[in-house]
Amino acid sequence: MKKLKAGIIGCGNISGIYMKNIPTFSSLEVAACADLDLEKARSQAEQHQIPVACTPEELLAMPDIDMIINLTIPGVHADVCLQALEAGKHVYVEKPLALTLEQGKQVLDLAKQKNLYVGSAPDTFLGAGLQTALKVVRDGLIGRPVSANAFMMSRGHENWHPDPEFYYAEGGGPMFDMGPYYLTALIQLLGPIRSVAGMTSKAFPERTITSEKKRGQIIPVAVPTHVAGTMVFENGAIGTLITSFDIFGGSELPQIEIHGTEGSLKVPNPNGFGGTVEYRRLGDEAWTEVPLTEGNATNSRGLGPADMAEAIQNGTRHQASGELAYHVLEAMWAFHLSSDAGSYYEMKSQYTPL
Repeated sequence: MKKLKAGIIGCGNISGIYMKNIPTFSSLEVAACADLDLEKARSQAEQHQIPVACTPEELLAMPDIDMIINLTIPGVHADVCLQALEAGKHVYVEKPLALTLEQGKQVLDLAKQKNLYVGSAPDTFLGAGLQTALKVVRDGLIGRPVSANAFMMSRGHENWHPDPEFYYAEGGGPMFDMGPYYLTALIQLLGPIRSVAGMTSKAFPERTITSEKKRGQIIPVAVPTHVAGTMVFENGAIGTLITSFDIFGGSELPQIEIHGTEGSLKVPNPNGFGGTVEYRRLGDEAWTEVPLTEGNATNSRGLGPADMAEAIQNGTRHQASGELAYHVLEAMWAFHLSSDAGSYYEMKSQYTPL
């Protein structure tokens, strides 16, 4: 298989793992990288033996680049995706697909118009942990899934992150930060979401940074920091999800559990590629650990764009697709919109898992 040539736009911290992993895949190579800070692009290019370091404009104009991997900040995800599509290039973007539903729809509509592929993180569901959990569900070991519980319980980022302001600004918050991992995993395990009932709150109007770089600075909190709610899936299962930056004393809640008519399943951290998968059937006295499927149990970011590159060459669907990312984006907004309106939110987007 001939490798597609990818160009990475955005050479921040997350870019390193993509640049490290992509050369190990047979379908894709990184031919160039770009950043508004050209020195940052040059540094990453030198470290990862990438042939070209340039500005984003120069990269988009390169005729031999097939795919853009968009690792910019979330606030410009949609803008850069649209620029890439206008330049005639497939695009894979870090999560979320966009900040608003309108932006996300623009990206998908333009891709369809130009017959180009769109993909989006997270691709952690392609790892050994979640693929093993998915096999347990598909093999019927817990019977028909009827409910799910998922919890992302955190005290927030101001105590450790060097630049935590974004997490409390518009487009931030626990749902938009970590919700994509949990919702993507639940949708893979249970199918698309039909409706959402959400409630949101925030513990404090301001937060004080205690990490060293900006210790003592005050952050205004512009978004909900505790988002809780219930989802009804198209298959009838009911799921509960809490994402929070307001958990200050720790939590022992599980990350994801799936409960079926014949048993229960413990699902590993959806922000990772490995982890422990266990199930317990009706009548069992103990949990049974399931050996992980082969491969991709460590940090394998890059699986999504590599799978997309293979699909492009074969003319098939890819797994970390724009349609999936848009369904997740709508679900995240659904929790907030339902809370604001005091009523159920009925999902409008459609998604069919592979």
